[in-house]
Amino acid sequence: MYSLNVPPPSEVTALAQSLAHDLPMARARARGEHTLVAKRLGVDDRTDFHPVAARVRDALAGTPTFEVRTDGIDYFSEDPIGPSPVVYLAIESPELYRLHRRLCEIIDPVANFEGDDYTPHVTIARGGDIDAADRLAEQGVDPVTWTVTELQFWDAKRSLPAGTVSLPA
Repeated sequence: MYSLNVPPPSEVTALAQSLAHDLPMARARARGEHTLVAKRLGVDDRTDFHPVAARVRDALAGTPTFEVRTDGIDYFSEDPIGPSPVVYLAIESPELYRLHRRLCEIIDPVANFEGDDYTPHVTIARGGDIDAADRLAEQGVDPVTWTVTELQFWDAKRSLPAGTVSLPA
């Protein structure tokens, strides 16, 4: 599936990789796989992607740069589409929530993941031991704040970028 993502900076991906060592039975995200989904686009096929991407670009017109901050560690105990638990860096950004809601107006939200259920995050690892996830979530981490200057279309099937949008758009 295609999505529109906020590329996390190397400081965030390095933090996620470091924390994954505390989850030895889980599958950690590999280098280059860390993403922060702003909105899933609801298309799987490359042909369908292009018109949707054009609508998203139009909707992003005038979008300024904005700040995003890691806000601790948490986990989803159950994930309907893959191994659980999903341990992640929690993200705080009122602007990212606003962007997500605006995109949900032009592309239907994915049930149980988006709209009111949207939880912005950077995955650390999937699967493994729930007790290890709970212990890691109790740890504190120093927050990392960054300014989003670019959004990235992401092809999850191929784990590759499919285009970018510079901000301000």
